[in-house]
Amino acid sequence: MHQPLRLTIDASALQSNWRWLQERAGVPAGAAVKANGYGLGARDALDALYDAGCRTFFVSTYAEATALGDVPEDSSVVVLHGPGPDDVQAALNSQARPVLNSPDQVARWKEIAPDRACDVMIDTGINRLGLRPEQSELLAGLSIDTLHSHLACGDENCPLNVMQLERFRAVVGAISAKRYALANSAGICLGRDYSFDLVRPGLSIYGGVPRAEAEGQIGQVARIEAQIVQRRTIHAGESCGYGATFTADEDTQAAILNIGYADGYLRGFSSRGMAFAGEITLPVIGRVSMDLIAVGCDAAPDLKEGDWVELDYALPDAAHQSGLSQYELLTTLGSRFARRWV
Repeated sequence: MHQPLRLTIDASALQSNWRWLQERAGVPAGAAVKANGYGLGARDALDALYDAGCRTFFVSTYAEATALGDVPEDSSVVVLHGPGPDDVQAALNSQARPVLNSPDQVARWKEIAPDRACDVMIDTGINRLGLRPEQSELLAGLSIDTLHSHLACGDENCPLNVMQLERFRAVVGAISAKRYALANSAGICLGRDYSFDLVRPGLSIYGGVPRAEAEGQIGQVARIEAQIVQRRTIHAGESCGYGATFTADEDTQAAILNIGYADGYLRGFSSRGMAFAGEITLPVIGRVSMDLIAVGCDAAPDLKEGDWVELDYALPDAAHQSGLSQYELLTTLGSRFARRWV
């Protein structure tokens, strides 16, 4: 069945981004493949990253771990949200390693799998998941593979980064584990003081640039294209789209594209997004609707119904245009794309 939307994922760019992050960190890098590989396909991302040398993969839930299927024996899957009260059987049946985040999860793991290795999250200031450092006595008797914490403001120059680093150093000195991990993509950019034994990049693997240090180093991974449904003339004084938010100052050629907010191309791009016909830039005009957008195409007189147009989806640029985070741009991409890895 023909699909008038294409999402092309560049496996070599994905691998190159991961290698740069590991080199910058100076320690082994895992990879977050949660949220279906940030919307691009978790299993395909895992396979490409495994080929690049990655051996530790992070998902959010046991459902995500199960969806990955079998993974190579020399690699491991880590469930970041840990074993909830409804995950007991799944945890026992899975080879994935849980991250224990709360006293209840610690007690649950000691009850159901006391001899199996686990990871542990210690909260050093984000106040999201994790045990407080003063609860570390609860960990007695556990076989901890990796002790984690997570930065709240790694993408900003914030005093909390240094505070969390010092708190985590104190935890490292007090809690025994095989490895210690603090840095995500942004944390890797902060420097090797944040690397410890393992880093957990996510966004930057998929083309996101969390800090200036990564500019020029991270390549675009995901490209989206849409077919033209119709080409039309918007006469001077006429409006285009819902709400009549665009009015043509002069006769304007427009291409109507088969994409909209149902596909994750959200309304923040209204009259702000950009598209390309080869090297020619085409501005989004009017509101993004559920299934359609309009782009001005006076500069591309040969464009016609059925031609493909690429949307500007380099994540830093698209985030600036839309006001959305780079994370949202990837994870909201919908199911109507024909996804292809190249």
